[in-house]
Amino acid sequence: MLKIKNLSKSFNAETENEINLFNNFNLTIEKNKCTAIIGPNGCGKSTLLNMICGSIAADRGQIYLNNNDISKLKEEQRSNNIGRVFQDPSMGVSPSLTILENMALADKKGEKFALKRLIKRNNIDKYKDLLMTLDLGLEDKLDTKVKFLSGGQRQSLSLIMAAMKHPDLLLLDEHTAALDPKTSNVIMKKTKELIKKYSMTTIMISHNMKDALEYSDRVIMLDKGEIVLDKPSREVSEKELMGIYIAKLNEFVA
Repeated sequence: MLKIKNLSKSFNAETENEINLFNNFNLTIEKNKCTAIIGPNGCGKSTLLNMICGSIAADRGQIYLNNNDISKLKEEQRSNNIGRVFQDPSMGVSPSLTILENMALADKKGEKFALKRLIKRNNIDKYKDLLMTLDLGLEDKLDTKVKFLSGGQRQSLSLIMAAMKHPDLLLLDEHTAALDPKTSNVIMKKTKELIKKYSMTTIMISHNMKDALEYSDRVIMLDKGEIVLDKPSREVSEKELMGIYIAKLNEFVA
């Protein structure tokens, strides 16, 4: 379970461009559930994820993961229990390394290791089995450098790597936004399978209303750092979401 208490964050403090994005923000994410977070650009979606994983420091407040206060931990310390897939297919992988080397790196997450001893041959079959679940043939391309893969293949690999150690929390930051519709659909189905298989608590940022409803248990809409909708996904329609979303966009334009 993830619990956020009285979280506050501002940018450009004490200047004419000061932005108070979050002010005493509170949120509880249920364990083993997928929560979709939606909202217009600038509403705070990615900032919230960045504060959870530690890449951006909150001004005030606490973040608890499974009742452990992680608020003061550095990003690399939090990453031992948090997996993340980014919008850019290249950010979750090392393009200059092979598929096998990337898998081995993900397998060593949170451990000390030497590069010369990175790959253990008795783990290769395990990596192949994980890659086979993607149905992309990557298990037969272990020695291929990731930079030669398509965007969809990279994102699929990134997803498998993020879930490999069964993190307490999986963060999906618009992880299909850079993909074509067909590939996006494949990635979303694989995402759902992995979340269910490993019972991972998941936060998924999405601009796709249909995906937000279809692949989550709960949907939250943010606007300027505040929750304006919070419902079980089965109790809200895509039409309702779009209506609120467009209304918020019109407010911004006005």
